[in-house]
Formats: sequence, C-alpha cells, structure tokens
Amino acid sequence: MPQTRIIPTKPVFVLEGKKKSLVIADIHIGFENSMASNEIFIGKNSSTNESIQEITEIIDVEKPDSVILLGDVKSSIKNITRSEWDEVPLFFKRIRERCDVILIPGNHDANIQKIVPENISMIRSTGMVEENILFTHGHVMPSENFSHVDKIVMGHLHPVFFQEGSIINSQRVWVSIKTEKENIFLNKTGEIEITIIPSFNRYFYATHRRQYRKSISPIINRIKTISKAKIITLDGTII
Repeated sequence: MPQTRIIPTKPVFVLEGKKKSLVIADIHIGFENSMASNEIFIGKNSSTNESIQEITEIIDVEKPDSVILLGDVKSSIKNITRSEWDEVPLFFKRIRERCDVILIPGNHDANIQKIVPENISMIRSTGMVEENILFTHGHVMPSENFSHVDKIVMGHLHPVFFQEGSIINSQRVWVSIKTEKENIFLNKTGEIEITIIPSFNRYFYATHRRQYRKSISPIINRIKTISKAKIITLDGTII
C-alpha cells in the first residue's frame, strides 16, 4: 500500500509507493489577464515564475520521480491566450528538467496539447490510478473502471475556509471526506475517501464569502451522506 502525506505549508500531496510523486492542482497560468480586466495588477509572468520557483524548490527537497498535475495548468477555458502560449511551455520545460511530469487535463485545459512539450505525459481527463488511489481534476465523473479504488484525490474546487474573526478566514484549506462508495460508483459497497487539494495558485482566495466563486464538481454533487469530514489548514492543523 502506498503512503500519502501533505507537505506542511504547501498545497502539495505526496504519494510514496514503488515510486514517489508530488501531486499539485490548479496552477492557472495566465490568470492575470482576467484580474487585470478588474483593475487588479500582479505583474506579467510573476505568478508563473513564483510557481516554477516554489515547485522546483519542493522537488529539490523531496526528490520525487514525477510531478502529477491535476488539471487547470492554464487559466483560459476555451482558448489559449497570448501569455499562455509563452508561459505554459516554459513552466513545463522548467519542471521537466528536474523530474517526469504527468498532466491530467482540467476544464480550463482545452487545447493545451498544442502547447505541451512532447516529453510530458498526458492522461485522459477521467484520471489515472496509482495503487488504490484515483487522481483526477474533479470536473468529470470517474469511470466505473475505477470502482476498485478506495481513495480519490482531486482539485478543481479551490477550497477556502470562511469564519469571521478566525485567523485563517479566507485561507486555502485541504478537505477530506469519507462517504459510501455507492455514491460515486453505483454498484459498489464500502467506504471511499475523497481528498480535495487546495489551489496551488496562492492568489485564489477571497476576503468575504460573497466574493468567492466556487467551482462545481459532479463527484461532490453525488455525495448524499458523509460519514466523516476534515478541514485541514496548509500547515497541517485539523480544524
């Protein structure tokens, strides 16, 4: 059985089995364009360079065999923006210099194959299985072919904690849910755990609940009952 853990202060999931992988979700390269339209200016390429630096530093410490990207590497949904044409290949090039890279496309990654280097492994958006864990972005229902898994690790939802007066109000968090497997795979029994990874993009937060635009996942929508749930801060504190 593989061992799993999270890296304190980082939205990075670690899988250690026959090989070691870092799992990251929702980088959203090029999101500055939409923010600039709302007169919020971060600086050209600044978040891409930050992501590259942060991920390469983690790779240098953890020394994984691969990085698994759970979708939404780019930010535009249907098109490829001018900045994405430049920044997405650069991102992949820098990460691939240190280890293998596996991409599971998300709903923002339409046509991304046009700008992904040849030495990057692309998986179907339904996800991939390692041991007993399904890795997927979270915007599509997993195939019944994956019904043997005991755990789903996904992104897509950008979970943020809201509680006025709390020191972690508006901050990114991990969410872990245990539910009946039949909620996800209709003909299966038993329990399944779903882990939702925080967005790697640190600018994806909100200061007030009414300003937060959450994504919708068919996986979460199928859950009728929850047996256990945990919310965990980036530093690993269970709320």
